[in-house]
Amino acid sequence: MTWKVIKTEEEHKIACLRAMEIFHAEPDTPEDDELGVLLVLIKDFEDKHYPMPELDALEVIKIKMKEMGMKNKDLEPLIGTKGHVSAVLSGKREITLKMAQRLKDYFKIPAEVFLHTA
Repeated sequence: MTWKVIKTEEEHKIACLRAMEIFHAEPDTPEDDELGVLLVLIKDFEDKHYPMPELDALEVIKIKMKEMGMKNKDLEPLIGTKGHVSAVLSGKREITLKMAQRLKDYFKIPAEVFLHTA
């Protein structure tokens, strides 16, 4: 089958079903090439029609803290004083570039979490 830009939900469904059907194609085969094209087309359609919600940096930090069993005081080496940590986590104080770098490295989260596009 010759694939083209996916424009409808039905085309998307057909492409996804075909991609799942040939997902384990052997490398360097026609099915492997078809899978590569399908994945690009599917991603393009989904990026246009199903945008991902923007992540809230504070929520990500709080989730990571909970996962790691951390308390606010554990962030003092990364953010600063107890008051700074409290102000940042409550949203009263912005996360600085230096804080973002430290938090990114410590929690191993993508830098994009801290970037806001308007």
